[in-house]
Amino acid sequence: MVKQAPIHAPMTQFDVVNDQLLVGGKTLDQIASIMGKEVFYAYDQQVIRSQVAQFKSAIPEQIKLHYAIKANPYPPLVQAMKDWVDGFDVASQKEMLIALQTGMPIKDISFAGPSKQLSEIEAAVVAGVTLHVESELELSRAIDIGTRLGEKPKIAFRVNPAFELKASGMKMGGGPKQFGIDEEILLERLPELNYNAFDLRGFHIFWGSQNLKADAIIDAHNNTFALAQKLVDATPVSVETINLGGGFGIPYFAGEQRLSLNDIGENLQGLLSQYRDIAKSELVIELGRYLVGECGIYASKITDIKTSRGHTYLMTNGGLHHHLSNSGNFGQVIRKNYPVAIGNKMSDSHEKQKVTAVGPLCTPLDTLADKMELNNPVIGDWLVVFQSGAYGPTASPQDFLGHPHVTEILL
Repeated sequence: MVKQAPIHAPMTQFDVVNDQLLVGGKTLDQIASIMGKEVFYAYDQQVIRSQVAQFKSAIPEQIKLHYAIKANPYPPLVQAMKDWVDGFDVASQKEMLIALQTGMPIKDISFAGPSKQLSEIEAAVVAGVTLHVESELELSRAIDIGTRLGEKPKIAFRVNPAFELKASGMKMGGGPKQFGIDEEILLERLPELNYNAFDLRGFHIFWGSQNLKADAIIDAHNNTFALAQKLVDATPVSVETINLGGGFGIPYFAGEQRLSLNDIGENLQGLLSQYRDIAKSELVIELGRYLVGECGIYASKITDIKTSRGHTYLMTNGGLHHHLSNSGNFGQVIRKNYPVAIGNKMSDSHEKQKVTAVGPLCTPLDTLADKMELNNPVIGDWLVVFQSGAYGPTASPQDFLGHPHVTEILL
């Protein structure tokens, strides 16, 4: 028996009418007319709202939802998100400014990052956002700045746990890490700190991201609550909030399936009953790509088609300078294809052709789709890369080789 090759999870989050992919109710041609561009990112608000609704239907109401702006800091998207989530997490001074200008309550904005500069710490202290300190020196610097300015810094300790998220796309806890303070060090320091020098908000326990295995996330949550209890017990003042991390992934590659939150939610409900002291604090789950990754597409036009030694290449006006993660150069060891389609030929009625789609850059790394079967592509068709709502333009080298920057739109 021939083993069937894995296929991508169906991209059913967008409507398709008369063979045309719709984003926010508009065809790609209509979006191009609105923007005056034939290469762009388009984000669908309704897809984001659906992801938020899925979270809230499965996760206990007591647990708040924060958006990690680094996943997609496009200002109109962040502004819209303000009404759908309970808070923002930022990773730079620029992201902090975007968050502040949305009108999100300052108490619900937190600032994380492993190497904050003095100017960033000062900005956070002056603004009054919660600073997730990631070293003992960073705490000392925040206190010194606060003393100089007459402002008590609002502090949460980012913890590097001893455990890690199993089967994680990106591990950010367990073992030696640049993120946070090792749990064993923090547990020693907590009883002896001068809590009059700062306002303690709580703890940020982050262990990894992009996980599609509910069992692994459940295991991480079990360990997180146990660690949170130790931290609370070691702290001589009250703990207002505990960030439980994130880790929820989306399917990018063939063979991956969407994450079901039902078992995760049931387990969290049990943990809330088991750890009643922890349940008294404000609990937060912080998500980025899970909320916005599926809402976005990257669309470019096929401008030429050529054959080289029997293989067909689609030449496009898009490339890795706009979408580095899709090219495989944003952490993949072996390049794998994102889900890709011909956006104006979405039905199954078309003949398929195995092709490789590339961009205009003078490097073999500039690959949008490698040896994929697509619906009868011709010059002028739209090549669409799905799962492009997170880590797109701002994670890409847009000045590489001097080609034009990409534009974005929220529909």
